[in-house]
Amino acid sequence: MKAQPRQDLLDIWAAVAEATVVDGKWTWGGRVKPNSVSDAEQLLCIMYPASEVKALKLDDPDQTSRDSVRALRLLGDNIEIPRRLVGILTEYMKNYVAKDQAPDFSGGTYYGPHDGPDVDKVSPDQRALPIVESFSVSLTLTLATLGFVRIFRTRVSRPEVLEEIATLEALASKRLSAAMVGLLRSFTVNVFPVESRSGEILYGTANQSNEPKETVIARLRRSLEEVRAGLRDLTIGSGQVESDLGNPNLLFECGWSWSIIRGAPEIETTEEIGPQNDGVAPGRPSLYFTVNALAGILDLTTERTRVLRLLNEEQQRLAQALQLRYDLTRQYWATLATFGNGQWPLEDMPWRTSDAEESDYFTLLMTSLVSEDLDRSRATDTELSKILAVLVELAGRGRITRRSIERDPAIELHAPGVQLTLVGSDSVGTVELQWIVSDFAATLLKRIVALAGLARSQKLRQDLLDLAERVWDYLLRRRFRDEESEKGPAGLWDQPSQAFPQAGLDRQDQPSWYYTERIVESLVVLSRVLESRQFSSDELIEHAWRVLGEAEARFDQEQERSSALNNPKIVAEMRGMETDLARARDIISDSPATSVAKCNKVLLSLDDWAVARANAEAM
Repeated sequence: MKAQPRQDLLDIWAAVAEATVVDGKWTWGGRVKPNSVSDAEQLLCIMYPASEVKALKLDDPDQTSRDSVRALRLLGDNIEIPRRLVGILTEYMKNYVAKDQAPDFSGGTYYGPHDGPDVDKVSPDQRALPIVESFSVSLTLTLATLGFVRIFRTRVSRPEVLEEIATLEALASKRLSAAMVGLLRSFTVNVFPVESRSGEILYGTANQSNEPKETVIARLRRSLEEVRAGLRDLTIGSGQVESDLGNPNLLFECGWSWSIIRGAPEIETTEEIGPQNDGVAPGRPSLYFTVNALAGILDLTTERTRVLRLLNEEQQRLAQALQLRYDLTRQYWATLATFGNGQWPLEDMPWRTSDAEESDYFTLLMTSLVSEDLDRSRATDTELSKILAVLVELAGRGRITRRSIERDPAIELHAPGVQLTLVGSDSVGTVELQWIVSDFAATLLKRIVALAGLARSQKLRQDLLDLAERVWDYLLRRRFRDEESEKGPAGLWDQPSQAFPQAGLDRQDQPSWYYTERIVESLVVLSRVLESRQFSSDELIEHAWRVLGEAEARFDQEQERSSALNNPKIVAEMRGMETDLARARDIISDSPATSVAKCNKVLLSLDDWAVARANAEAM
């Protein structure tokens, strides 16, 4: 691939440092003024690769690569970089603490009024409202921080540095606990009659074969019975609607709203997280915030989180409650998206939510939920190919792999983006708020490379990587170029006007940490996929066993002939062949083609000996 994730991430690190470190000091903000989400995204541009890509780790000065130090040289050398990061991370954790000493998860400057561009209409109370995106990104950032300090602490002996690390660890742990509680209070189950507007939309989504309504609803209820039963067992947090879920005449949906649910009960916890304030969000899940929440919860279950024991006992209890909601939510939406025996509802684009909003962006979000579900069920390439077809179509409809036209409405997916109304936000202000999401292309790249990691056949994997290459080419056109500004942000994102020059989009002069962080996520996933073991076909493995069998048989025959010669050179060459055959046997299941290559090397040498012997006998 043209994309080289390790080098691309190093280039982004260098660009982040160039744009952020001014006169030796870390500065916050970019395209928008600092807020709890944007500042976390800014930090994750460095911390996420450092925690997920082994070659880019920064927590052990002795193992930090020269390339990493060179990219982050504005922060110091291999010794100084981790200590500077401790200070910067501590500053973030302290910046976002409310007056009541509870961690602050407000959306701040990311909030805008739903009725126009006049941001002055947004009241201070509205800017202080917590947002699920801040809960989710805080899970990722605090876990990256805790893992970082757990390792760095073992490499430090100076008391003042150890004290700084202890302070950061306590702040990060408190923020992690508060974010988990926030997510538990933002989860919701929306129950509605079959004959309601939401019920009609759900029926229309599920019915891809024009079957009678009663038949479809009955089958859908049976398919979701396991999810329904699981939701009845929820015991903490919001989303407890056991009585309504037992009514067979009602349908339901589950997931996360945009903020804490109005009337959500407090979570009993031994963690000192400060007051748990009342919520304002309605009890209806948002597809965007659901997928966003699931991404953060997934970080709670990684091998790194378990191995480094990043969660204390109480946090493990909270994480288990979130994991249950994760599983039920994923299963619900994946069941709906793949319901029926013919065309999947996912393939009927654009996806329509239960509140009658529809967008190709929602279809893209649904591919994430379906992919996660298929990963856990070890799906076949036939099922994965269906998602590939959807992603190919989305790339075209989004004018990523197809050219745009004058006044093309598809450009609105990218600029300004999809506008999400935050229902209930006007309860503390005079206008309803909106949240704009413009990461369609970056999210598409992440979904493509993640699916490539699930592919079993080389052809499907390559088809996905080829598509990823085309999306990456498009994204490179949106990256700031060196000549655009005297001080940067060259090498960062996002400049959509470069991809759509005819659209008359405003040119930007500041980096979008929102967009750059999503590019970083995609590159980290791509790095993981490229380093992972590829699935090998049964036919190739069987062929490798047959070749190995012939090579070992020929070797045994030659060994019998050569043993009587007592020739040191021949003995040494035979030992080399024996080593190659042993290696071929060891790797045959994981790397059958390489195993065949080693066997062929031995067979060619043995054949050369046979030819030489035949020629000698003929003389």
